Amino acid sequence: MAKTKGKKGDDHGGPADTSPPAPPRLRDKYRGEVAAAFAEKFGEKNRMAHPRLEKIVVNVNLGRFLEGNKLPAVKKDTTIETLRKISGQKPVITYAKKSVSNFKVREGAETAYMVTVRRDRMWQFLDRLINLAIPRIKDFRGMSSSAFDKNGNYSMGLSEQGVFPEINMAEVDFTHGMNINVVFRNSNPEKSRFVLEQMGFPFRKEEARKDKK
Repeated sequence: MAKTKGKKGDDHGGPADTSPPAPPRLRDKYRGEVAAAFAEKFGEKNRMAHPRLEKIVVNVNLGRFLEGNKLPAVKKDTTIETLRKISGQKPVITYAKKSVSNFKVREGAETAYMVTVRRDRMWQFLDRLINLAIPRIKDFRGMSSSAFDKNGNYSMGLSEQGVFPEINMAEVDFTHGMNINVVFRNSNPEKSRFVLEQMGFPFRKEEARKDKK
């Protein structure tokens, strides 16, 4: 468990836009095509009862790079720049709430950076994740369909930041992965998977194993 420095769910920070932001086309698709398909499949005409994408949390765990209770400046700077570029806002640092001797982590140690995106930035991030970043994963065979919790929230991991086209790996000082949590409201695993699939999320195809028996 960790605590954050900064406002919870802070959606501010990052460089100011100098031109009108691109419209979140994935949000429009959700409100139109996806909502209609959901109503047909689940028989739910009331859109207020449909799953609602609330936020996306991106977390980079850096605990293994600790030197004492601090992170090396080069790793902090690289991580901050990565999260700023892919999310459009400034991340916050998280600190360990308690010491964990097995992991050589002391209370108050810098352990991770995280960013929470909502509203238009959330839809734009998800659009880039689905259509630009995930297809660049090496030897990609589809995302796991078993990573939902009981509330329909989906968690996934990336092994390196270079899958995002905003990141030039020739200019970074070290490679790091990240955890991405897609948080839904008013949902469950079946409903969330349907919504994500309709928006183009590439889940792994379940192959029948009967022929192997």
